[in-house]
Amino acid sequence: MTLLARLLDGRVSHGQLTIIDHRGDIRQFGTPAPGWPEIALRLHTANAERRILLNPRLGLGEAYMDGSVSVDGDNIMGLVELVRRNNPWEKGGEIGDPSTIKRLGDQLVRPLRQLNNLARSRANVAHHYDLSNDFYRLWLDPDMQYSCAYWPDAVAEEGGAARSTMTLEQAQLAKKAHIAAKLALRPGQNLLDIGCGWGGMALYLHRVARVEVLGITLSAEQLKVARERAAAAGVADKVRFELMDYRVLAQRAPGYFDRIVSVGMFEHVGVPQFDRFFRAAASLMKDDGVMLLHTIGRMGSPGATDAFTRKHIFPGGYIPALSETLAASEKARLIATDIETLRLHYALTLRAWYSRVQMRRDAIIAMMDERFYRMWTFYLAGAAAAFESGGMCNHQYQLTRDRRSLPLTRDYIAKAERRYLALG
Repeated sequence: MTLLARLLDGRVSHGQLTIIDHRGDIRQFGTPAPGWPEIALRLHTANAERRILLNPRLGLGEAYMDGSVSVDGDNIMGLVELVRRNNPWEKGGEIGDPSTIKRLGDQLVRPLRQLNNLARSRANVAHHYDLSNDFYRLWLDPDMQYSCAYWPDAVAEEGGAARSTMTLEQAQLAKKAHIAAKLALRPGQNLLDIGCGWGGMALYLHRVARVEVLGITLSAEQLKVARERAAAAGVADKVRFELMDYRVLAQRAPGYFDRIVSVGMFEHVGVPQFDRFFRAAASLMKDDGVMLLHTIGRMGSPGATDAFTRKHIFPGGYIPALSETLAASEKARLIATDIETLRLHYALTLRAWYSRVQMRRDAIIAMMDERFYRMWTFYLAGAAAAFESGGMCNHQYQLTRDRRSLPLTRDYIAKAERRYLALG
């Protein structure tokens, strides 16, 4: 355990991490402290330590998935919180910080990993979103919102998680109202939802603002549910859904849409396609069009997708820095009229999902298998830690083609938000 001890030396000061290797040897790091996790990590094979040392994120994740390591109480959230919280992004902390050569290598091969042409984009989407609609129903809110919720009453805890009195359902409704308000909607407008998921956002925007919506997705499973929901609500003539790529639509419907919304989709575009994405969005909008882009963002400078996420969760995905997104949108002459950084909102959302996944453990294992369950909890736990103490955040960009398209102050957003929330 000598090499692993060197890796962790000085990295855990608050809280306590106990590691028990396959021979029964025990090493402890840190000191118990109020409000900090106390975690026991067990290495069940001689190879487990080597896998973690070679690639901490991927190695630990895969060893946890196959049972080579375990956490007492199955508290994988506590483990990643303990290590990440002791090494916050704001203070330059990083566990298993890759060498300069490794970082440069990741930057060089990044375009090859994110080519994301039409065929690859469909395959990448299917990998994650076509798993099973029934699986997602087990732990998402009833509207099946699979993106960062909005928690307006949240209070940040010193160095740790945020607190909120809201339910996940309330926070997802607040997210939809927040986005609707920024779109400055008027009845009868044509709205495009790029990456519409299971249709919840499109149906909501039609309900509260009487806009006509086209939702596009590359997920056949999501499309099926979205169309069923529109038909059940009796609005299939006003809220339509198609299996279509934004690049194809841009060739067919230039200048057609008054508004564009895209929530949780830009993370799958990939850097090589950023310029094309914004050119397509600009071409699809009318001259006075408005777009609201809601995406996970990266604090600081551009980076690379970690190996675990790239391999097991979101192949072809990339979390963009603010600078990358703005640079690409500027090339399409889109004007950033409002930018909001949601910091701990996704951490609260991920913790809510993690708790629900844990509660449905037996059902998920029966539907998928135990390895998949471990993979999913590791993914959610790691993501929550990345938003609480790592370099992840959420960005909302309001973009227009004309500087006169929107009111000149932000007062209209709060007024519209209150109106939409009153509608429920």
